[in-house]
Amino acid sequence: MPVLPGAEPFSADAGSVGVLLCHGFTGCPQSLRPWAEALLRAGYSVRLPLLPGHGTAWQEMNGTTWRQWYDEVDRAFAELRSRCSSVFVAGLSMGGALALRLAEQHGPEVAGLVLVNPAVHIRDRRLLALPVLRRVAPSFPPIGSDIKKPGVTELAYDRMPLHALASSLRLFSDVSANLHRVDQPLLLLHSAVDHVVAPSNSATILAGVSSQDVTEIVLEDSYHVATLDNDAERIEKESIAFVARLSGTPEPPGSATASAEEAT
Repeated sequence: MPVLPGAEPFSADAGSVGVLLCHGFTGCPQSLRPWAEALLRAGYSVRLPLLPGHGTAWQEMNGTTWRQWYDEVDRAFAELRSRCSSVFVAGLSMGGALALRLAEQHGPEVAGLVLVNPAVHIRDRRLLALPVLRRVAPSFPPIGSDIKKPGVTELAYDRMPLHALASSLRLFSDVSANLHRVDQPLLLLHSAVDHVVAPSNSATILAGVSSQDVTEIVLEDSYHVATLDNDAERIEKESIAFVARLSGTPEPPGSATASAEEAT
């Protein structure tokens, strides 16, 4: 099935430090493309894969599972790791769960994590009926494009595929059970108002990881897809400063830390 225009994966090489970006459930690389390009301009090699079943049609996604999604980001991580001295992993929403699992599985090979409105659970009583519902109704109304900024739209499916949703819950369960294995430096940015992922997700992650180097930032002017919203530039600057600090690479002018140093 052909990939939707704008949903294509993105890959570009720059320096010896790499960043892997993981998009969210029913979304595609479009939601993270500006962030990826900002990291590339900062001198980092970037991989932004398209997860199986995404970026085409929701019916195709219903035939995929979380293990296929994870295998895709795992392959991208291995490829980036083979050419870079260090690799950071970032993710939005369900992509945050995939990023956490990479950290759980690969340990110190993951140099650090950047999570934006990450999802590791869905506490909705309606999901108790999901095993039955997904056999009689293949999809539900969509969850995409929760953006505060006027005129901006996320390229996401117009229906939520229920078989795939059931599989994502198994991913969340697996990741949540192993959060203690995450000890890498962590930058977690979450929106004050998010209509898709409850703030309890970020709280669960912060309470469950073993990381000592943890930075939490509340995004006051964005909804769920913050990477395309009013706080997108802040996400870019903070993540570039985070990667630069941990990798020992110079920050470009205008980055979060560089701007603070210039002001003193």
